[in-house]
Amino acid sequence: MKNNLKRMVGYYKPYLGTFFIDMFFAFMASIVALIIPLTVRYITATLVKMDREYIIDKLIIIGMVLIVLVLIQFFSNFYITNYGHVMGAKIEYDMRAEIFAHYQKLSFSFFDDQKIGQLMSRITSDLFDITELLHHGPENIAISVVKIVGAFVILANISWRLTLAAFVLVPIMFAYAFFLNKKMKRAFKRNRVKIAEINTQIEDNLSGIRVVKSFANEKIENKKFRKGNDGFLDAKKDSYKYMGFYQSGLTAFTMMINVMVIVFGGIMMAKRLVSVPDFMAFLLYINIFTDPIKTLIDFTEQFQNGYSGFERFVEILEIEPDIEDSPNAIKLEKVKGHIVFDDVSFKYKDGAHRVLRHIDLDVPAGSYVALVGSSGGGKTTLCSLIPRFYEVTKGKITIDGLDIRDVKLKSLRDNIGIVQQDVYLFAGTIFDNIKYGRSDATDEEVIEAAKLANAHEFIMSLPDGYHTDIGQRGVKLSGGQKQRISIARVFLKNPPILIFDEATSALDNESENIVKESLEKLAFNRTTFVIAHRLSTIQNAEKILVLTENGIEESGTHEELIKKNGIYAGLYSMK
Repeated sequence: MKNNLKRMVGYYKPYLGTFFIDMFFAFMASIVALIIPLTVRYITATLVKMDREYIIDKLIIIGMVLIVLVLIQFFSNFYITNYGHVMGAKIEYDMRAEIFAHYQKLSFSFFDDQKIGQLMSRITSDLFDITELLHHGPENIAISVVKIVGAFVILANISWRLTLAAFVLVPIMFAYAFFLNKKMKRAFKRNRVKIAEINTQIEDNLSGIRVVKSFANEKIENKKFRKGNDGFLDAKKDSYKYMGFYQSGLTAFTMMINVMVIVFGGIMMAKRLVSVPDFMAFLLYINIFTDPIKTLIDFTEQFQNGYSGFERFVEILEIEPDIEDSPNAIKLEKVKGHIVFDDVSFKYKDGAHRVLRHIDLDVPAGSYVALVGSSGGGKTTLCSLIPRFYEVTKGKITIDGLDIRDVKLKSLRDNIGIVQQDVYLFAGTIFDNIKYGRSDATDEEVIEAAKLANAHEFIMSLPDGYHTDIGQRGVKLSGGQKQRISIARVFLKNPPILIFDEATSALDNESENIVKESLEKLAFNRTTFVIAHRLSTIQNAEKILVLTENGIEESGTHEELIKKNGIYAGLYSMK
């Protein structure tokens, strides 16, 4: 906990000026609150005994001083509320940018084990609670300490006997708070987990809403959601039970302090041990003393929320990227595309068996290589190793003689273009999605890429042409149209190495022919890997590799493999 708190405090560093001014005005607002009862005591104990004219003159001066103090308090509270909140928002901005940038560094293996809703929860609701703590926490503590210490000193100066009677319950109150504090922390941490699970369910449902409706499974989804929602409600009930004991208990303690002061104060007035003005001032200061206790109650709840969120925030930041640039990584330049797999093996972290075993493969620059085989044979995995989406478990992969682990990741991936079966288009326009291939491309280059991908004609037939909004994940376009936009994106990128991952398997015949023509145009004079289920689409490949759990079992052209009458011939006869 100590290290986490130290790390949390570190986020104030860029805003120390604002932070210290915020603390200064918090002190000022507290001091003004302490001065007001003193004026009441002065008026009732001293001023009333003076001449009428003198009293009026003094009251005018006191009134003017109080007005100045009110203005000081107004400006102090304005600064705290305005600039203090802006400071909190900036810290939230920094933390959100940090965790988002960290997400970008993590490899596919991390995201394979995660749920998007939970990752979103850590970057939204968790961060809000953290920054609320970072903004309000220090000023609440500062205001509370000043008021409690200031009130205690003044109360002791008025009557140490009455002060002793008032503070006798304070140690018991703090022991009560400490006990329930630990219970609340555990409860709030459970809340965080439950809300993240609900976010995951919502994200999963909304992303697959078309599947839900096509199967008319709305009731099943509601039932699944109700189960998660019930779990969250139970966790909330648990935390609110402890919070109820906590808040009501401390409120009862503060009321008991007032009761003690009234009873003992009455006895002491009867015995002439305290004057009426002093007793009135004492009551006013007791209220000033109990107010910061209520503030500390709120702070404790805020701390539990914020700190449990920060623990989850740190959990993500402490996950080290398993794929990153080596210290002496060099930039991959002037790539020809000669790729060699040298005794490459690979297995996923959670898998006992190896997905790929001792793969040896030499692909000359500009070659067109097709990968076929049954599902689970490792075709997609093999291609995912080239851009280092996953790290090889054994062996090495080289491009133009350079081990891909010795080159900068960005330069490696800049030289590889990927067209997948499951096309992902971002919400926005067609133009934006094509330009994603190269952010510095001109409008003319974007249009030329679309023409090369056989996409220009259908784009121009749309109401707003290239500026047509395509909806979430390109939902307003057909499968063939989305695929051609993804191909245009790769044309714009213009990489020397291509990977086509079953890019036409989900298309109808007409769309497939158009997309196939685009892919062949794109693949010309580039090193190309094609993963295909439809064997008719790869008959012209220079080399066809048949991949199984045992590795590359067959290799050759379509004609050569048919003559062998082996695995490939069997797959081809089943088409």
